[in-house]
Amino acid sequence: MSHHCHDEHHHHHGGDEHDHSDDITPALQFSLYPHINFDDVTALNEAQHGSAKAIVKKTWAERLADEPELASDADEQLIVNVPFTGQVKLHSILLRTSDSPSAPRTLRVFQNREDVDFDAAAEQEPAQELELARTSEVQELPVRRARFARVQRLALFFPDNFGDGDEDVTRIAYLGFKGEWMQLGRAPANILYEAAANPSDHAVKGTDINQMGSHIGGRGGGH
Repeated sequence: MSHHCHDEHHHHHGGDEHDHSDDITPALQFSLYPHINFDDVTALNEAQHGSAKAIVKKTWAERLADEPELASDADEQLIVNVPFTGQVKLHSILLRTSDSPSAPRTLRVFQNREDVDFDAAAEQEPAQELELARTSEVQELPVRRARFARVQRLALFFPDNFGDGDEDVTRIAYLGFKGEWMQLGRAPANILYEAAANPSDHAVKGTDINQMGSHIGGRGGGH
């Protein structure tokens, strides 16, 4: 099974300023932040109620903030349910954890399921399983797009962490998504393209060109 994780890296070029203008449109176009139904984001086994919603509501500009944080409660396992306001074609999942034993090791992704509990998540076949890295960088996890072409909600199951049984708490600091949003029954609507052309006229929280860094642009499985 082949898995690919892309880490966000910070590059310093001294006085050489690189023009990132070409990166802005893809970053805006493929962020699903405006299309998440935040009110209905939930989690199973979260230590603090509402913390899963809080990390999903973090904007791209807030991705490196350590707080708020989602932490597991009774053991190391977590399930996060993320519904969208319409139908999306998922390209990739963005995740930031830490370089510590509390970082999740595996992610099992289910789609369009409202009945995923820990028994179902452990026993049933996910749409995709991803191996995660132990890093404090933002990981971009490309998904098999053919399997995620008509997504209305995701259930993300984190079954283990890097503690090898010695760490009962799994911690996640940031969770985001890239893809294309579709109004139900219609073709993909890349409605943020106009926002890229006229950022002052169309300020969309979480996708402002001053918030969405160049690192996110153009990644996520190739185009």
